[in-house]
Amino acid sequence: MVMGLHPQYLSSFWKTQYLLLRMDGPLPYHKRHYIAIMALLKTGEDSWSLAELVQALVLLTHYHSLASFVFGCGINPEEDQDGGHGCRPPSPHSDSSPASDDSMGGSGGKDAMQEVEVLMERMKLLQESQLEEEGVTQEEMATRFEMEKTESLLVAPSGEEVQGCNHSLQSNVLCFVEDPEFGYKDFTRRGEQAPPTFRAQDYTWEDHGYSLINRLYPDVGQLLDEKFQVVYNLTYNTIAMHCGVDTSMLRRAIWNYVHCVFGIRYDDYNYGEVNQLLERSLKIYIKTVACYPEKTTKRMYTQFWRHFKHSEKVHINLLLLEARMQAALLYALRAVTRYMT
Repeated sequence: MVMGLHPQYLSSFWKTQYLLLRMDGPLPYHKRHYIAIMALLKTGEDSWSLAELVQALVLLTHYHSLASFVFGCGINPEEDQDGGHGCRPPSPHSDSSPASDDSMGGSGGKDAMQEVEVLMERMKLLQESQLEEEGVTQEEMATRFEMEKTESLLVAPSGEEVQGCNHSLQSNVLCFVEDPEFGYKDFTRRGEQAPPTFRAQDYTWEDHGYSLINRLYPDVGQLLDEKFQVVYNLTYNTIAMHCGVDTSMLRRAIWNYVHCVFGIRYDDYNYGEVNQLLERSLKIYIKTVACYPEKTTKRMYTQFWRHFKHSEKVHINLLLLEARMQAALLYALRAVTRYMT
């Protein structure tokens, strides 16, 4: 209305703005509007403070990681919807005999039992060899991480594994998605020069991320720190049918593998343990749930740790949820810190 006092100019201005925001162009509409909003937000009372930005980042990472848990456990929005696997314990290990499950009859039950014993033996050997690893150089530790990171590029669900994917759920969700191609991309591609690894010691949650959030959004900072510690230390000292087991090594391997998939390396961690403790079917499950949870299938869920309890598999999903959230927050909060300095 104000520009209307000068109709000739208003006409020219309106044509330009309409072309920028509504007509064909290389940028999609939502990105154009987002860029426009950012340019309004730099100064003035409506601009975002750093505290508001941090709250937005926490919300995004919270729901991204929650999606991993929901799809990873096969939780359905409706009880009668097909395709899920979280309503009933799908793992063969239950109150009844393992052989009572159709998929575990005969030699299948023996194979699953053997997997548990192999895992127990490997944990024992790794604990015994830890003293011998004290003299390993940082170069060797870095090489082991790079090998694991490169191998993780090959860990992806195959066509056979995603056949059971819940397409009805995907189609229900697609009406809210403007860019179905948007999602996780491998941080490094085979044959390409890898970007710098995120060294966890350079920007840790304990020393950097937590203190930043606690300064800008103190209530949630304390809760997030508590949540990370609870799930990282959560244990019932059991593995399948074994009791009195120290599972810290296994929990650490799962947590660090999730961070490895996102390019985060711990200088003091021996990534050889990941290969020893996490079978390939478990790695496929972890990467799928952490990176593209909508591709998770019941087959992936049942293929790993076949003789473990349903609650133990849910425990893994809790570790995945929090490890993914912390990884995302480390990247986001590091960027905020760099902006501030």
